[in-house]
Amino acid sequence: MSDRDVFEYALLRVVPRVERGEQINAGVVVYCRARSYVGARTHLDEARLTALDPDVDLPGVRAALHAVAGVCAGGASAGQAAGDDAGRRFRWLIAPRSTIVQPGPVHTGLTADPEAEADRLLDLLVR
Repeated sequence: MSDRDVFEYALLRVVPRVERGEQINAGVVVYCRARSYVGARTHLDEARLTALDPDVDLPGVRAALHAVAGVCAGGASAGQAAGDDAGRRFRWLIAPRSTIVQPGPVHTGLTADPEAEADRLLDLLVR
């Protein structure tokens, strides 16, 4: 029996001007069904983002990224998703949307520690 479990992840991308299609990676959402884990890590490089759009709504982007962490945590901070299990919260977060903060495609892997995997992916793909 393996000590590693399947996990899924999606990048969180900030697209300040949808019509231009330019984006920066600003976070990652990780889900591991076997461990009932869903978590997000974010890092917003404001200098890179304002290089794409000097008029971007930075407080709005920060709030949207913060809201993702709230949905992952569940409970009252998850809003309408408060009573949902980890899988449903993950699926809600990765649903396609045309807002300034968008999820990327879902990828899979194996991990023994989904929380550490979220940190590793943030360092590898965002920072």
